[in-house]
Amino acid sequence: MNILGISAFYHDSAACILRDGQIIAAAQEERFTRKKHDERFPEHAIRYCLEEAGTSLNELDAIAFYDKPLLKLERLLETYLSFAPRGVRSFFTAMPVWLKEKMFMKREMHAGLQKVGAYDKGKVKFLFPEHHLSHAASAFYPSPFEEAAILTIDGVGEWATASVCSADKEEITILRELTFPHSLGLLYSAFTYYLGFRVNSGEYKLMGLAPYGNPNSKLLQEYIEKIKSTLVDIREDGSIFLNQDYFDYATGLKMVHEKKWEELFGFPKREEESELQQHEADLALAIQKVTEEIVLKMAQEAKKLTGSNNLCLAGGVALNCVANGVIQNEGIFDNIFVQPAAGDAGGAVGAALAAYHIFFGEKRQARKPDSMKGAYLGPHFHEFEIKKNLKKFKPVFQQCTEEELYPKVAKWLGEGNVVGWFQGRMEFGPRALGNRSILGDPRNPEMQKKLNLKIKYRESFRPFAPSVLAEDANQFFEMKSDSPYMLLVQNVKEKYRKELPENYHRLPLREKLAFSRSEFPAITHIDFSARIQTVHPETNERYWKLLNAFKEQAGVGMLVNTSFNVRGEPIVCTPEDAYRCFMNTEMDYLVIGNYVFEKPAQPKWEKEINFEMD
Repeated sequence: MNILGISAFYHDSAACILRDGQIIAAAQEERFTRKKHDERFPEHAIRYCLEEAGTSLNELDAIAFYDKPLLKLERLLETYLSFAPRGVRSFFTAMPVWLKEKMFMKREMHAGLQKVGAYDKGKVKFLFPEHHLSHAASAFYPSPFEEAAILTIDGVGEWATASVCSADKEEITILRELTFPHSLGLLYSAFTYYLGFRVNSGEYKLMGLAPYGNPNSKLLQEYIEKIKSTLVDIREDGSIFLNQDYFDYATGLKMVHEKKWEELFGFPKREEESELQQHEADLALAIQKVTEEIVLKMAQEAKKLTGSNNLCLAGGVALNCVANGVIQNEGIFDNIFVQPAAGDAGGAVGAALAAYHIFFGEKRQARKPDSMKGAYLGPHFHEFEIKKNLKKFKPVFQQCTEEELYPKVAKWLGEGNVVGWFQGRMEFGPRALGNRSILGDPRNPEMQKKLNLKIKYRESFRPFAPSVLAEDANQFFEMKSDSPYMLLVQNVKEKYRKELPENYHRLPLREKLAFSRSEFPAITHIDFSARIQTVHPETNERYWKLLNAFKEQAGVGMLVNTSFNVRGEPIVCTPEDAYRCFMNTEMDYLVIGNYVFEKPAQPKWEKEINFEMD
């Protein structure tokens, strides 16, 4: 049985294909079009998935779309009616698009699919599971658990903004839902907007900025109190009530009423690119702490309702790996699985799996460590394809054997070089996990600055993640489990930390960065935390071997791992994408398969950096 899953038309469009319940391929449209967070119909991703599965549209048993457009239209209409006469301008902006495109989703999908290939419309079954069911399915069905509690949290689907489900074998039962306009995802996005980052893409920047807040300041406590007393009422079961007098997303064209927020917090909305101030970092920390409190209460409610020892997480808020770490540290559940593509892209996987197990009633078999195959579900390139892809650039390269490759690259990394590492199948989801990665030495005190300013061309405060041999992770970090998808934050162990000056939290943001916080400064965030990826030979043998080679030379089985892209661009997909990124930055070496490219040896290159905000 072949099922195609699709998410599209909001942000992060994607496609996934199943064969007999197994994920064969999955990819985001942005990787092919090179438009970050591309929301358009995922024509290129679908074409790739079909090719990888060796099938055609006519051979599909079903196509599943990740939400119900008519329910979403109902929510929009009821919302505008409830808030009338507010939102008239927004209503007349949104309705023509909805009436023309979203209301006639099957027609839009047929039009998109016809660009992929010819097929018999009457033969393929179209299915539309609800948005949060797609999220829940994406979290539970690939998990290693026979039964679990499922917690999904995002901005909004049709009506639901969060849900608690119980799952057993193939059955998923929705137990509790939070509905629009009350949404933790939208609350967090409102602060993303107010602090000068882009909604639906800048939330991870807000999470990265939060630790720069002063945890001991009176201002932080004032901000938390104002958030909880004025903006959001938090109930014991984790449900929330947002004061709509302060928000504009329900019917307006902005996230918040800026004047009211300025009166509440005492400073105006930050403009993009402006210098970050301490009070802005304090507000980021305040909303992060409030978010963690709410997520923790939701997790406790999920435990209470289900009694399960296993938790599955999905939805955009599940990408808040700090909050995930808080749940883990509370010990509410013995085991936690987070869908690696927890946002809307993962809805394509969930829609397909929901169709297979719920609509068609097919049995499920839980697999360990999980069924996501390490999230390595995208395109891969053979040697002749790599050469063909790069031929027009006339690059200079050396071909190594595997035995030569790992110690050679490990040596370069130990010497302070930055290496672009392009191997095997591209990752599905927002994280590079060692196949489309930029690597560095975590011990190097200059590495964070070099990567941010000379390679990624992004804000200097942004932290970097460590990839560590799974068997060595609890040597360096306060780890309680594996973290293969870089979705858990834990602290660097105390024995590796360095003492900070007494006035540290009162220093300006830039000065805080000057202090080395541990023996691994490139991956230790300002609060001694790290967003950890544990690397396993079963899912990524080549990356594990490189880490092992670095351990043999440097004594540490750990590397800095950041996604292979520059600011404003998606993660690279093809060898051509990788070579362009390599030549447009101050990266020192590029490794594609067993081919090695050294920067000084390459032909002259005119830089073509895109500094557009991501």
